[in-house]
Amino acid sequence: MSSSSLHYTPNLRDIEFNLFEFLDIGRTSLGKGPFGDLDETAARQTLETFAQLCTQELAKSFDESEHNPPKLVNGEVKLPPGLKAAMGAYYDAGMHLLETPTHLGGLGAPPSLGWAAFELLLGSNPALAFFTLGNLLARVIDKLGTESQKQRFLPHILERRWSGSMVLTEPDAGSDVGAARTKARQVNGDVWEIEGVKRFITNGESDIAENIIHMVLARPEGAAPGTKGLSLFVVPKFWVNEDGSLGEHNNVVCTKLEKKMGLKGSVTCELTFGDGKPTRGLLLGEVHDGIRQMFHIIENARMAVGLKSMAALSAGYFRALSFAKDRVQGSDLAKARDKSAPRVNILQHPDVRRMLMAQKAHAEGLRALALFTASVQDQVELQGGHRSTAAGEADVLNDMLLPLVKGYSSEKAYELLSLSLQVHGGSGFLTDYPVEQYIRDQKIDSLYEGTTHIQALDLLMRKVARDGGATLSGLLGRIRETAEGNEGGPELKTERAALAEALGHLETLLGTLMGKLGESVYHVGFQGNRVLFAVAEVVIGWLLVRHAAVALDRMKTNPGDKAFYSGKVASARWYCHEVLPGIAHAARMVENGNLDLMDVPEESF
Repeated sequence: MSSSSLHYTPNLRDIEFNLFEFLDIGRTSLGKGPFGDLDETAARQTLETFAQLCTQELAKSFDESEHNPPKLVNGEVKLPPGLKAAMGAYYDAGMHLLETPTHLGGLGAPPSLGWAAFELLLGSNPALAFFTLGNLLARVIDKLGTESQKQRFLPHILERRWSGSMVLTEPDAGSDVGAARTKARQVNGDVWEIEGVKRFITNGESDIAENIIHMVLARPEGAAPGTKGLSLFVVPKFWVNEDGSLGEHNNVVCTKLEKKMGLKGSVTCELTFGDGKPTRGLLLGEVHDGIRQMFHIIENARMAVGLKSMAALSAGYFRALSFAKDRVQGSDLAKARDKSAPRVNILQHPDVRRMLMAQKAHAEGLRALALFTASVQDQVELQGGHRSTAAGEADVLNDMLLPLVKGYSSEKAYELLSLSLQVHGGSGFLTDYPVEQYIRDQKIDSLYEGTTHIQALDLLMRKVARDGGATLSGLLGRIRETAEGNEGGPELKTERAALAEALGHLETLLGTLMGKLGESVYHVGFQGNRVLFAVAEVVIGWLLVRHAAVALDRMKTNPGDKAFYSGKVASARWYCHEVLPGIAHAARMVENGNLDLMDVPEESF
């Protein structure tokens, strides 16, 4: 299976299991409130159509940018033709309309269905996914913009397929967004002039669309320091007149393309605003609330990155599984001394099975975590939307889950993709197979949209601390109900016991860390990632046990799908036996944690 072939095999069956058999979105989400007219039959058909498009058309562009990457020519970025053709196919199929609200001409699908479809796009070619940001920016402008801003931009972003970028990072600021120095000066009304340099901007320049809408954080003259003084501006590549017609080039100039380890089809660039002549932008909503507004985009991006990692692991697992079924090498280990024993495919070797099940269980677990979070987002929208009072409990639960989706998925997928490659043996190190590119394309996920430790600090210092741990306690209470209940009957007794034990160790770990905070906040600095991972693993274990319970029940009524359901049970059993016992070790490490490392002199490193 070469990298240049149609490399991608989606796990559509597991996606449908999550959505329709476990989360039951046909009953809880589809067709309700703002979610259009899609029912379960239409939703399944939509996913099947998108899966076919992704595997047969979009996946063709996967490795093209490895050999023909985007090029910067006189301030303009030229994309390879396959990427442009793939994006054309994406729009022609109407994929961009799935989550678009019905009042903007879309299907109004709930987040759960939208994210499931997004996994398919990410798996086919992750570089494509972020060229679709214009669709999200249309929803953000629709939610936060003034009426005149909506009329100015919305029809054209969607109908003329404009792309978009989120513009935060600066060369000297990095993750410290509050250190941004890009300036904004008011011209009149909501029109401002922007001046500064931004770095690491994803798809900030390309020839894929006639216009690009940049969402730019900048500091108005006289505004406060830090993030509170930042405002958010809508800055088009080509000025958009009040009637929606295109004006002159807006002096947003790409001054550098980064040379990268992977994900080369995604344009990572430096953008310069206002050098030589003005760059104009509109203050979003005519309010100075930039970082809060930008978080509507950031939180979406963090969810997307978590799904990107999960999709890469799922694709890597299927490539490794296919290779293991085809590759014949060695005899059965139990017959190793019999030189006449027949050769077997490597799927018969215990170590290969160990590596494959590690990938399978984690890929299914990360998908379970992502789509469970997406189902919580469904409820947020049904109860009034992000930051509304009515959506309070669901909203804060979603906030708490996002660091798990982004932080844990991005770290774990990189670790497990090495097993996808390992199953291939020496062949995996060759570009003849796609897994080595999966690894390089995925590694960025633990770095951008907030590094792993930023996610850990966000979880502990903001999300858990915000309500004194009430939201986390509520989620752990739900997990305890499963662990102490009878879900799955006697066949899952051992797994429920493992979940109960892991939950107890997690609660000990959390209590220990809270006690150590009285000594120093450095304890969170040292242990934050460990806590993030432990919380994620217990939540995933809970979801996989519940998946197994559903699978055991469905096996009785749908025996024709027994192999799939048996695989779900096997994933849960492996995870409970191999992963959950690690929570006890994590708790011991937190208990024994000290601050000695802070006393090591700088010159001793």
